[in-house]
Amino acid sequence: MNFNKKKRNYLIPSVAIFCILYIISAMRPNGTEIHFTPEWTEDIHHIQKAAPGDKRIPYRLSNNIGYFTEEGKIDSCIDFPFKSAISSKWYCTYLQNNTNTEFFLPDGTKAGEIPETGYPFIDDERIYVMLPGGTSFSKLDAEGKRQWVFENYSPITAFSSSKGGTVAGYADGSIISFDREGKISQKFNPGGSDIEVILGADISEDGNMIACVSGQNNQRFVVAERNSGHSRIIFHEYLGNQLNRQTLVKFTRNSDFVYYNFKGGLGIVNLFNSATKKIPISGKILQIEFSDDDKLVFILSRDNSVFTVTVLEKNTHQMASFNFKGESSFIQTKGNSLFIGRDNKISRISITRK
Repeated sequence: MNFNKKKRNYLIPSVAIFCILYIISAMRPNGTEIHFTPEWTEDIHHIQKAAPGDKRIPYRLSNNIGYFTEEGKIDSCIDFPFKSAISSKWYCTYLQNNTNTEFFLPDGTKAGEIPETGYPFIDDERIYVMLPGGTSFSKLDAEGKRQWVFENYSPITAFSSSKGGTVAGYADGSIISFDREGKISQKFNPGGSDIEVILGADISEDGNMIACVSGQNNQRFVVAERNSGHSRIIFHEYLGNQLNRQTLVKFTRNSDFVYYNFKGGLGIVNLFNSATKKIPISGKILQIEFSDDDKLVFILSRDNSVFTVTVLEKNTHQMASFNFKGESSFIQTKGNSLFIGRDNKISRISITRK
């Protein structure tokens, strides 16, 4: 697809310069190079409805959510006044004191209704509601009906889910994982810190492992594995410089590596041999996404008004990075493409090996 010059912004020139410099400097042992090629940039307010059969990719930029296609059609741009939730499966918007929330398919068709007070959370093909008080949550089905609920006394400070289950971390330092039916699969306190609080957590795709950043004063990163109904810590390390905010933790799809944001960068743990690596990254890590073939890792971070995309190869090797200024951003991967959003623009970068 050709560029419309009026649609270009400084994101594309910065990416283009990065691509040129990388192609010139990259030396691959197998004789191939990875090429990043800008394809198109579109304004999210330039609506072009997707054709039947087109797969819609979700986005969130500032106070707008919607879907776009690989070919550059912005299928929808929905303004939300308070909060929203979106995935490739569903989306919804809601107000502060909502007691009933409708949710929709990407094409705008109503999918169901959530008859619960609280804040909906949509993660891929899973729907949850964070209940009033911030200590409990419920898991819903595809129509919005409650499947199970877990009530607690301590505020939820970290939350994540996968195909294999759900994990919640709490202000009292406890971390609890659940299987798909809502039964507790792991429950323990990582401990080891003066102030016990879970700041970030994730659960592996099969639901057997959970990982978290925990504590203040002697903050540490912990990975635990379910073993005959008990939790077995298979990795832990103290982090030195500590964060005092919620942070990101993420397993790879096949659970051979786990990533986490510490103060000053990205931590990486190889779960086969417990080898670790730390990569300096300024600011807060917002997203970690993987290419479809799992050979590349893309990290989106923010330091004030500067967003940085860092690219890793083979899970740990830092091969490139580029940055741009903005107020909001996102990244998505699909096929051989990286999609980057900045404020009211979305761009597609193709990735090839030659």
